[in-house]
Amino acid sequence: MNTNIKDYFISLVKIDSESKNEKEMALKCESDLKALGAKVKFDNAHKITKGNSGNLYAYFPGKVNKSPILFCSHLDTVTPGNGIKPQINNGRITSDGTTILGADDKSGIAEIFWAIKELQKEKFDYAPIEVLLTISEEIGLLGSRNFSANQLRSKIGYAVDGHHVGKVVVGAPAQNSITYMIHGKEAHAGVEPEKGINAIRLAADAISQMPQGKIDEETTCNIGTIKGGKATNIVPNQVEIKAEVRSHNPEKLHSLTNKMNQIMMHTCRKYHIGDFQANVEISVKKEYSSFRVDIDDEIVQISRKASEKLGLDFSADIAGGGSDANIFNENKNMKILIAGSGMQNVHTVDEFIFLRDLENGYKWIKEVIKTYSEE
Repeated sequence: MNTNIKDYFISLVKIDSESKNEKEMALKCESDLKALGAKVKFDNAHKITKGNSGNLYAYFPGKVNKSPILFCSHLDTVTPGNGIKPQINNGRITSDGTTILGADDKSGIAEIFWAIKELQKEKFDYAPIEVLLTISEEIGLLGSRNFSANQLRSKIGYAVDGHHVGKVVVGAPAQNSITYMIHGKEAHAGVEPEKGINAIRLAADAISQMPQGKIDEETTCNIGTIKGGKATNIVPNQVEIKAEVRSHNPEKLHSLTNKMNQIMMHTCRKYHIGDFQANVEISVKKEYSSFRVDIDDEIVQISRKASEKLGLDFSADIAGGGSDANIFNENKNMKILIAGSGMQNVHTVDEFIFLRDLENGYKWIKEVIKTYSEE
């Protein structure tokens, strides 16, 4: 490993690791974890995700007789994430503007590893630590979905995959993804359009009736993509719509999903010619469950103490998106928060991270481990 976290982080972002191509990054992390004294193993999740690497699990035995504490980050990046050329300007690290930087989530990985490295350098007796680096998080949390959580011994932990160092996320919504495949009737648009049922028009009719955006403080929904039609001289007979519903409240998630489906089915029933009736195939997929950790819980208070010790602003926030934490919190014996690593403007070519946040990020993780080990 490098002599400072800045150089280590830069070495990681230079490794190509877009989703399903994490192998080189995983092998680098495996080598570094072994150098730190961890017991390391891969699973076979890639056989399901069709990638080239499984999830990487590591265990540090520690010297304190407590249950382990878990730290999780993901190995993959979004696109464009190949050939990253990191730059340092005015105390922050960026790409050259043609790619993302990859701080999401290589800042998390760097900070976890560096915190453990510094604890060992200080000869601090810490509790056992579990580290899990997942694959294909960016394309649907595929790695964590296909990881056998019964391998984990930790009861508490952190997905280091957030923005503000020192702050944690204690709750996130559940999400349903919905696909509508609408079937109309094809006809010649210039000769006999009246013999067709325009699937695009039907889709527009249905969408215009659907709730959109922020429904309340707990719930959102969105029509994300619409695809259909072959040519302007053909009345389109098929349209695919992809939508999502998110809510912190399971009943609201279910109710809003049903409402959208009922609107779509009712609209289809209005479109018919002779014996032909327009119809829709509906597919609903639950992506992940919501979670909420009480503000007074041990893991939140450990987070607060670590932030206060370093003079960092602390808050326990509610998020609007999902992460690996959603998957692991489905195990009712675990409480996993999302911790900030300093990444900013993620999923864009303007992504960056301040050098001070890299430093504070690993120091915060180190303080969390110390506080957990000593209490």
